[in-house]
Amino acid sequence: MTKVFSDDNESFESLLRRFTKKVQQDGILSEVRRREHFEPPSIKRKKKAAAKRRKSIR
Repeated sequence: MTKVFSDDNESFESLLRRFTKKVQQDGILSEVRRREHFEPPSIKRKKKAAAKRRKSIR
């Protein structure tokens, strides 16, 4: 859980900016997007192998 506490005399915009930055650093949104749709292990392996092949071609 990401928590951001406000400092003295800190505006809401800067607090929101710090929170957004922290969420992005923690990788929460990318994790949510990844878990949005279930992906069976067989599909994960196929994607991983395809990425490996693409990387070896370069």
